[in-house]
Amino acid sequence: MQWIRTVSRALPWPALCMAGAASALAHEISAPAVKVKGHYEEGVGSSDAASSGAVTAARIETRPVLRAGEILEFVPGVIVTQHSGDGKANQYFLRGFNLDHGTDLAISVSGMPVNMPTHGHGQGYADLSFVIPELVSRIGYRKGPYFAEQGDFASAGAIALRYADSLPAKTATVTLGSGNYRRVLLTGSPDAGSGHLVYGLEVLGNDGPWQHPSDYRKLNGVLRLTQGTLANGWDVNLMAYDGKWDATDQIPRRAVEAGTIDRFGLVDPTDGGKSSRYSLSGSRYADFGWGRFELDAYAIRYSMNLFSNFTYFLDNPVQGDQFEQGDKRAILGIHPRVSFVGTLAGFETLTRVGLQGRFDHIDHVGLYSTVERSRTGTTREDDVKQGSLGFYAENATQWLPWLRSVVGARVDQYRFDVRSSIAQNSGKLDDQIVSPKLNLVFGPWSRTELFVNWGQGFHSNDARGTVIRVDPKDPAIAAVPVTPLVKSRGQEVGVRTEIIPGLQSSLALWELKLDSELLFIGDAGTTEASRPSRRTGLEWNNHYLTDTGWRVDLQVAATRARFTDNDPAGDRIPGAIDRVASVGVTYDPGGRWFAALQERFFGSRPLVEDNSERSPITSLTNARLGYRIDRTWQVRLDVFNLFNRKSDDITYFYNSCLRTELADPRCASGGGGIPGQHFHPVEPLAARLSVSATF
Repeated sequence: MQWIRTVSRALPWPALCMAGAASALAHEISAPAVKVKGHYEEGVGSSDAASSGAVTAARIETRPVLRAGEILEFVPGVIVTQHSGDGKANQYFLRGFNLDHGTDLAISVSGMPVNMPTHGHGQGYADLSFVIPELVSRIGYRKGPYFAEQGDFASAGAIALRYADSLPAKTATVTLGSGNYRRVLLTGSPDAGSGHLVYGLEVLGNDGPWQHPSDYRKLNGVLRLTQGTLANGWDVNLMAYDGKWDATDQIPRRAVEAGTIDRFGLVDPTDGGKSSRYSLSGSRYADFGWGRFELDAYAIRYSMNLFSNFTYFLDNPVQGDQFEQGDKRAILGIHPRVSFVGTLAGFETLTRVGLQGRFDHIDHVGLYSTVERSRTGTTREDDVKQGSLGFYAENATQWLPWLRSVVGARVDQYRFDVRSSIAQNSGKLDDQIVSPKLNLVFGPWSRTELFVNWGQGFHSNDARGTVIRVDPKDPAIAAVPVTPLVKSRGQEVGVRTEIIPGLQSSLALWELKLDSELLFIGDAGTTEASRPSRRTGLEWNNHYLTDTGWRVDLQVAATRARFTDNDPAGDRIPGAIDRVASVGVTYDPGGRWFAALQERFFGSRPLVEDNSERSPITSLTNARLGYRIDRTWQVRLDVFNLFNRKSDDITYFYNSCLRTELADPRCASGGGGIPGQHFHPVEPLAARLSVSATF
């Protein structure tokens, strides 16, 4: 059973979301061991799809990140931006989706899901502000709904961050930078019995480039105890995060062009928020005679209060349109699974079954009208209990030396219980969905594999929308409930090769259909169910490693996204990104000097259904230069937006009114407001200097 212990704990996503222990273990039986080198694990034999892989700690250490959530940009094709204050969840883009804050991208950290269903600001909200990048040892990723272990929010993909079981040394780092950026980080992992006590403590403050300083303050801690061996062990994790910030939200482009608002200015200086997240989680794993047992369990306490004003004085010309979105919840979850090794008609197989249970008690999710963060009215306030239970099974069989299959399915059951301040919008509902999966892997031949992937997935909708009967702002207007669980269907063909020494290269052609798109509504600050859609795309990823310390990463993705129903408004999906590219060059021969340069490009997006308004292209360059003084001391300089490009982090098109525009007939009662682009700029040229001591 040694190979079970080695592969199930060492492969990129053993218990979370990577290549699937079932298929990986089955492949390990009859194929040579996968050799891991460099920054990415995308070599032949590493996964069951050309678009799946993992990022190693060696890669994570090489490149600076402006915000904690940008660690996801190590995943090929992912773009991470921000449209508000730093303490708010990032905006994510992948496979032609503007995913808002996580609508169809499932994110987890050390076995805990990050996405929040039925959230105050938007369905699937995934805030990674609590992550300490220096503790992340691996980022596993899988794209598409092809894998049985992936459930809610995973239609576009799933990303799993895993914290390290141990660290090579204790480290203290102090960072100072532009915009009054300051950060202190302490990490280490002293021995604790047969394991380690991994810790991380982060204190961060940042004002940013904004005319009204963001005054972002973050206190963040991780304590992780690991015990045992790869064959029989456990871990327990404590995490705590608190953040507060003032926000510079998106601003109207017309005002910037007229010179009435600075590019880094704002309309409402009282926008901002606070958020906290506390969690206790653990895992248990053990080999037995013919398989392996694994268990993840977690408890999370979360809260958020977010103050936004996207339309300024459109609805309330006297006091302004600011509103508060509140969310406070407790989450319990468990994920046991068992892997069985055996034979089927003489063919080597591995079967994996698992159960995923989650319960969210959202004792407060509300929407309020506010003035300077003081509540002036309640639009709606709800108490929601949402539970889900998902059962999945997957079988991997090696039929021939050059052919293996991974066949699976999952069944998910959801229950929604909403108690609303508006009696008509209270109610209970149950729903279930079945999601079959099929993956075929051909090869390897000449260090090249071919893949065929197919599967169905889903995302859940906000529980409040499933039982709604009247408009919360006007109970005299009827509202139509949304479908609780929305099906997606995906397929992919791909190739992966290492035929050129030192180069890992993959190419994937994919399609994804959704019965209902989840769209972020820029002027309302929330996510709403929309029309059915279809996306097709091509991804090409390359990672080249030399023996002289040079590493080159090149990723290109192109997508066509369209609504599939007939609507005179048009068939373009607002915010759907069509082109993404990234190239990174890293130099680190192991001596005193090391450096990195990263160029990230994402293309224009349609902002309205008829494609009459589009966002500008955004291209940014980040760089790092470092020097190891000795074995203890290290200095590095990180530079963001190296060429000081003036681009948008996010762009929307909607109607609004500034105070200076109230005389305009369009801003009078019933006028509907002035249409136009609203954007949040990328941050200008900025530098951060870090000094680290290792002991």
